[in-house]
Amino acid sequence: MERSTYWMQWVLTAPDAAAAERTARRRATSLRETQKPAPTGHRLRSPTVSDDRAELLAAIKEKAVIRGDFVLSSGQRADRYVDLRRILLDGRIAPLAGRVMLDLTADLGYAAAGGLTLGADPVATAIMHAAAGRGTPVDAFVVRKKDKEHGTQRRIEGPDVSGRRVLAVEDTSTTGASVLNAVDALLEAGAEVVGVAVLVDRGARASVTARGLTYRAAYDLPDLGL
Repeated sequence: MERSTYWMQWVLTAPDAAAAERTARRRATSLRETQKPAPTGHRLRSPTVSDDRAELLAAIKEKAVIRGDFVLSSGQRADRYVDLRRILLDGRIAPLAGRVMLDLTADLGYAAAGGLTLGADPVATAIMHAAAGRGTPVDAFVVRKKDKEHGTQRRIEGPDVSGRRVLAVEDTSTTGASVLNAVDALLEAGAEVVGVAVLVDRGARASVTARGLTYRAAYDLPDLGL
């Protein structure tokens, strides 16, 4: 009877022990796999400023530089047009633009960003979302081209800018006319304009700095090969 009982206990426990041993071996193998170095080309670190700038520049060159015959908002003609809405409204690329612009202007200390609709709008919202992702909220606002004649009759839409430090932005600027129009509206509304920032400068730097404003551009035309 004792021998039969022992045999039954062995039958019941031996398979469990073997299964446990196999499970332990699998876990050990899995642990060793996770500790292996990442294959070449796999990035283990989080993106840096230079990573974002390089990736965004490549996207601009690929998607936003168009060749043809164009009349710019300044009235000038150009055989190449930089259509930054193609990247600023792209859900995969816009976050890059937000981070690049936020890094570009990090030392200016502003509470809100925006500019003259339509070129500035996606830039401002990209900055707003990038700042929120970092836990340092920045508001966005929209400056109308002329006063609104109905409803609230506000020219600047969004959170109130009066008494606040703001950044005037634009996607790209040739003469600075659009962004300086926004600056004038902001000053009239009682905002403190800390500077002007554009994604691509096409020649507006002199006009903006002549007004005594700090000017930042993520890229110049030579960066785009233009």
